[in-house]
Amino acid sequence: MKTYKFKVNENGYTVNVKSHEDNIINLEVNGTSYDVIMSTEIKKTKTPTLVRSASKQPAAPLQTTPKSQKTNIVAPIPGVILSLNVKVGDTIKENDLLLVLEAMKMENNIVAEKAGVVASIKVVVGQQVLQDAILIELE
Repeated sequence: MKTYKFKVNENGYTVNVKSHEDNIINLEVNGTSYDVIMSTEIKKTKTPTLVRSASKQPAAPLQTTPKSQKTNIVAPIPGVILSLNVKVGDTIKENDLLLVLEAMKMENNIVAEKAGVVASIKVVVGQQVLQDAILIELE
């Protein structure tokens, strides 16, 4: 396998490692064979594993509770209000179209999450809004 040359106290030694199985090494020192038993087994190197930090949780959707009197309709993404399809005092049903929000040149329909009456409208056509901005309040 491998050959090593040592010098101890001005004496030269040639060591040939012939085999290595588990914790027993067969070697030859200056022509004399020896079996050496290692006290601990050599640990094999492991391939490192890539550890990544946990991904951030996406924003939770708006949760409504039956006890709350008002429900806020918020902007899911930043954009510009293209049209308002309701006015204060309108009675709406679940999934009725409330407004259209343009984001990245795409029109996004914002619909009612539950039935109710429009209490207030916090935006106007042409207004830019940020994500999670309150657009409409429902009672």
